[in-house]
Amino acid sequence: MTQITGNKITINKADIPSGGMKSFKQADDSIILITRDEDQFQAFDGKCPHAGADLGEGLRCGNRVVCPWHHGTFDSRDGTLLEPVAMKGLTQYQLTDNGDSLIVDTSAKIDKTLDNDKLSDTHTVIVGGGGAGFMTAQQLRNMGYGGKITLISKDNKAPYNRPLLSKMFLAGKMDESKLILGGSSWADRHDIDLRLNQTVSEVLPNERTIIISNDAGNADSKLSADFLVVATGSEPKVPPFKGTDAKGVYTLRSMDDAKAIKEASAGKQVVIVGTGFIGMETASALAQAGETAAITVVGLSQRVMGNIVSEAVSNALINLHEENGVSFVFGAGVNEINSDDGKVSGVTLSDGRSLDADMVILGTGVAPRTELLSEVNDPDGVQVDEHLQLRDGVYALGDIAKATNQMGRQRIEHWRVALQHGLVTAAAILGKDDVNSLEERIPFFWTAQYGKSLRYSGHAATTDHSILFGRPNELDYIEYYFDDEGENTRASAASSLGRDKELIAFAELLRRGHAPTRAQINNGFDIIDQAHALSR
Repeated sequence: MTQITGNKITINKADIPSGGMKSFKQADDSIILITRDEDQFQAFDGKCPHAGADLGEGLRCGNRVVCPWHHGTFDSRDGTLLEPVAMKGLTQYQLTDNGDSLIVDTSAKIDKTLDNDKLSDTHTVIVGGGGAGFMTAQQLRNMGYGGKITLISKDNKAPYNRPLLSKMFLAGKMDESKLILGGSSWADRHDIDLRLNQTVSEVLPNERTIIISNDAGNADSKLSADFLVVATGSEPKVPPFKGTDAKGVYTLRSMDDAKAIKEASAGKQVVIVGTGFIGMETASALAQAGETAAITVVGLSQRVMGNIVSEAVSNALINLHEENGVSFVFGAGVNEINSDDGKVSGVTLSDGRSLDADMVILGTGVAPRTELLSEVNDPDGVQVDEHLQLRDGVYALGDIAKATNQMGRQRIEHWRVALQHGLVTAAAILGKDDVNSLEERIPFFWTAQYGKSLRYSGHAATTDHSILFGRPNELDYIEYYFDDEGENTRASAASSLGRDKELIAFAELLRRGHAPTRAQINNGFDIIDQAHALSR
């Protein structure tokens, strides 16, 4: 039972188990989170700073408080950010021990601001304004970096949340201003020299120097740094079939792309090429916006998101889309985008069928922008160490980096991974050894379609050896993925809808090297209990 008097909230100690946590919702919609370790109690703002989830609905594993929605993770002892997608730690409140109860004063916040006095005589240059570049700059300041930070972006806008373009913005559910990372005054508040509309034409790693091209015809300029961070991201792949240059053909990567699609789609017959999560999110967003005349998704395989989930889950997603008016054409590629006077008029498929179309959106994957580091490229990304370092003082991160995480050496094009890279890079620059390296982290991503969020932890080479629990058609399931049929093979990934705590528990076990085996899963393994046990 809680009692509220002004800004002070009285909470019974007995309501919180040792080694656990509990959230308390207040009349004003705020949430207080209390964590307990024996006789030590801490009080925090209980809403995840990323999207406002009730952290008490998540899972506590050891000193890790994991958000149920997007797996942002915080230290139960002081609220420190341990894992994105959140980009800052938790607000902590002062509390008074009153015997059998605690009094939390929400007007008395514990100030954790650090003096920005570390490496004050250095200069960090960041190339790229996506999630990885933003997070590097953000965390440098949060960790006390006092040097100069210059962030250079080819985009014409301050860093923004790209995943929400296809999840929320296209659906008309989020205004552009809400997508800006850190808010409109982020760069000024953090004393960051943000340079937009600038193109870096060359990177000289050995000199920690970049060349900035001048489009006005003036001489190119050089910029050198003590620490150079290259996070140039990816660009959409445009397939080699005929007609991709017609008016009415779009890709979705930037805010300008999303605005153009949003404006052009009203009343149009839209064909989306590609059944990955970008294609599916775009179909979902446009269907929710309700402005198109028709939406048809074309895919070579018979499944959607087939490299991520099993046939049963794929079928459930297809049903969800069809219930919302989306049509599918499977088992066929695109031979040509037809046009009339240079404008899209239809699509000819590889099996000879034709589709009417006024607009074509290519959701056919992305390719890393590695050309600036071409001399040190692996064929599939830039080889860096577990701290994202390419060589002394030079870092490559985000979509272009092929780095070693808990799952091995991989290049992964997901938002949470890009933010992980920024967090790890900032800590490496500052020489902080209390921040986990990339080797101690695992991939995670989520896709939002029609207000439902499918979440995925780990990385699986195939979905052919999965074990499924639940009812995908009711959007309630968890599925574990294995590399083979061996009874002692450990799961390498899992996806879920509506089973948040189970997925969190799996991710924590996977991170610690204790993912369940096929035999354990089949024998009724209690994944939540095991995650708690291993974290004590």
